[in-house]
Amino acid sequence: MAAYVAAQFKGQPLPVYATLPAFTLTNQNGQTVTLADLRGQIWIADTIFTRCPGQCLLMSAHMKEIQDALPAGQPIQLVSFTTDPAFDQPPVLKKYAERFGARDNCWSFLTGDKRALHSVEVDGLKLPVLDKPATEQESATDLFIHSEKFVLLDKLGRIRGYYDGQNSNVVAEVAAAAQTLTRE
Repeated sequence: MAAYVAAQFKGQPLPVYATLPAFTLTNQNGQTVTLADLRGQIWIADTIFTRCPGQCLLMSAHMKEIQDALPAGQPIQLVSFTTDPAFDQPPVLKKYAERFGARDNCWSFLTGDKRALHSVEVDGLKLPVLDKPATEQESATDLFIHSEKFVLLDKLGRIRGYYDGQNSNVVAEVAAAAQTLTRE
């Protein structure tokens, strides 16, 4: 399947949808991460929160599969932005990262000021992120409505693709598209 997906992109440049605004956030190790730190690398982003009882678990499992599918030494990073910065502080994100076997040199979990995260997630990545009204919450951890998409960004921080994180073929699709960008 990966060969088929890779063949779809061969010779065809991926579109450019938007450019991400500058940001300064904190990763699971308490280190500052900026957009400038990611320049020169291809990266795959998503939005999650560690208390999520549903889709985030699948998204993170798929991100782990993407991490494992990418060739070592490629300039490709994975970045998960939290939608729950009040709870998802670096120690919580570190434990979550360990749960999914995230390699520090490959996969960052970012938190920070809620407005800064909103700017990246909604204004920059063009993903929906909403606090779920208490009257609509089905459980104590049913806190946010957010996208189930993976976003592919190029070395300049430009959005080059959106991929359905619930699709069973998403790992092959994203890995193939990322490989296409390494050849640009």
